[in-house]
Amino acid sequence: MEYIEEFDKLKTKVLKYVLYKKRTENEIRQKFINESGELLDDVIDHLKEIGYINDLSYIDRAVKEFMNLKNMSIKEIEYKLLTKGLDKQLIDDYIYNNKEELLEFEINSAKNIFLKKQSTMEKEQIKNYLRKKGYMRRYNKNGRRLETIDIFGRI
Repeated sequence: MEYIEEFDKLKTKVLKYVLYKKRTENEIRQKFINESGELLDDVIDHLKEIGYINDLSYIDRAVKEFMNLKNMSIKEIEYKLLTKGLDKQLIDDYIYNNKEELLEFEINSAKNIFLKKQSTMEKEQIKNYLRKKGYMRRYNKNGRRLETIDIFGRI
């Protein structure tokens, strides 16, 4: 009986945390690091089963948000997701499965940055800036870089 009460108490805490703002499994584990390990595992497993914790859904939602609000390269998107503690393979699979849409977004982002910076920087400086930010790369299924593409032909 005590286990069920502790489980429900922790589940309520975690659920409040998740409902306030969608979180990754890693963020939940970090927040509740002082809770009993096995009990926390059970709560996380339960919340995964009922759909409150889903890292793939989190990735999709975060990428859509990035695409609506920011100019970013695929590499920058990947880095932001990795800082949330998401599994690299899950991120790589998402990038591979959505590569055309992400590449088009990256090209449009580069165009926007180019237009904003062309009044204050030389073309070569802008290219170097974009390269540093991870623009102009193509990825294979494992998210590994295949080749550099010239987005300036598309600007």
